[in-house]
Amino acid sequence: MASAAAPVSAVAPLAPPLEQLQHLAGELRLLLLEVRVGEAQETTKEFNRETFWRRLNEAAVKVSREATTLTEVFSRLPLPLPSSQETQRFCEQVRAAIKAIIAIYYSLPKDQGITLRKLVRSATVDIVDGMAQLVEVLYINPSQSPENNDLISCNNVWVACQQVPQIPRDNKAAALLMLTKSVDLVKDAHEEMEQAVEECDPYCGLLNDNEEDNSDNHSVEEGDILGCPNNQDLYWSEEDQELIIPCLALVRASKACLKKIRISVAENGKKDLVAQLDDIVDISDEISPSVDDLALSIYPPVCHLTVRISSAKLVSVLKKALEITKASHVTPQPEDSWIPLLINAIDHCMNRIKELTQNELEL
Repeated sequence: MASAAAPVSAVAPLAPPLEQLQHLAGELRLLLLEVRVGEAQETTKEFNRETFWRRLNEAAVKVSREATTLTEVFSRLPLPLPSSQETQRFCEQVRAAIKAIIAIYYSLPKDQGITLRKLVRSATVDIVDGMAQLVEVLYINPSQSPENNDLISCNNVWVACQQVPQIPRDNKAAALLMLTKSVDLVKDAHEEMEQAVEECDPYCGLLNDNEEDNSDNHSVEEGDILGCPNNQDLYWSEEDQELIIPCLALVRASKACLKKIRISVAENGKKDLVAQLDDIVDISDEISPSVDDLALSIYPPVCHLTVRISSAKLVSVLKKALEITKASHVTPQPEDSWIPLLINAIDHCMNRIKELTQNELEL
């Protein structure tokens, strides 16, 4: 006789609640890595902008709600924690909400603009990262008081979700947002440079602790008469100060370039010409880091060759940005006077910097 049918396999028991949370956190971290490099979905379906934003906003609300629920359940006092079955349900709801908002992000085609897509990706990354942080806090520190880190992490998720309705709705608006950020960054760098020059001591109060102890010393160095102590490792020489002048002028020109580019995009940019707007934003994004490199190079001890190299790099980026802007639709009259004027100003600054650093090249 044939033996009796094999017994039905037993269902694996559910993992304990905190172990389930730990596993969920790991899943979210893997999803986060995928979102950072994920591509748009290929589809022949016509893209509906209104539908996309409605779905994205609804998905963000859903994630925020799941984050709040999860926090309340695992932060209540006193114990016990939710059962394994309840925890499984909560984890599935979180997982579904996160996967839904990721899928919506993937549905945004590249032809809607790379700049816009980057902003949506950044918002999605913040949401997934915030949820992962929340889950990690909850399984490490379950059942904490409302003042503890779990609610703070939940608030991070909530803030990230609240930012979704603030995302620009088209690539032109996205480009203007990014250009405005670049203008602000360069403006801040310029103000810091000007302040350092006015004080003539970027390390004021940090390196001169013995100044009061030497107040009775009546011997005064020539550099002290100018208000700048004569230690070339810590302070600017007269040659350094002379070189800083065209460097400041070059940074001012950088700020002027970005402002004019932003105005041109605002006044003449077309929402459907997304590739040209993306090109303008991409090159403009390089201006602020180049300004920062130049700003750092002027702090003592100053290497004039480094200043020259940093200046040349910035000039190259500025000219490329102006060339791309001039060739695009945002400059309907390429002979517009503001572009050649800025190029002349940039060249003048660079020529002066070359004159003041020529000795370094000859050494």
